[in-house]
Amino acid sequence: MPTTSVRWVTGKQFVGTDDRNHTVVLSGDNPSTGVSPSQVLLIGLAACSASDVLDIMTKKRQPLTILEVTATGDQDPDPPWAYRRIHLTYRVSGKDLTPKALTQAIKLSQEKYCSVAATVRGVAEITTEIDIVMPQE
Repeated sequence: MPTTSVRWVTGKQFVGTDDRNHTVVLSGDNPSTGVSPSQVLLIGLAACSASDVLDIMTKKRQPLTILEVTATGDQDPDPPWAYRRIHLTYRVSGKDLTPKALTQAIKLSQEKYCSVAATVRGVAEITTEIDIVMPQE
């Protein structure tokens, strides 16, 4: 079972550590001294899906040379400020990529493989778009 911990540093700054001893600085300060906890959720969703898409496209023999996922979220205006809509933009490049394969890979990630998407899906609507960048010669 995955286990994480958060240690208070100072003010509203914390250090989060995973069970492999990787760390991230988190903060509720304004101005911030780390990533806000709610934005860590967006980063986690983007990274989870990116990892899936990378694997799926490699298996489809359409390996990527660029993969960047940008996540934007609309939060409720009042506490607890839950995300209601999250939009993921996949900026990708690679030789011989097809929009159909990318669309399938993203759908598989969002609907079958990404644990973060599965967790968030009941609360927030997740939408996606693809931006295919022409490969550099």
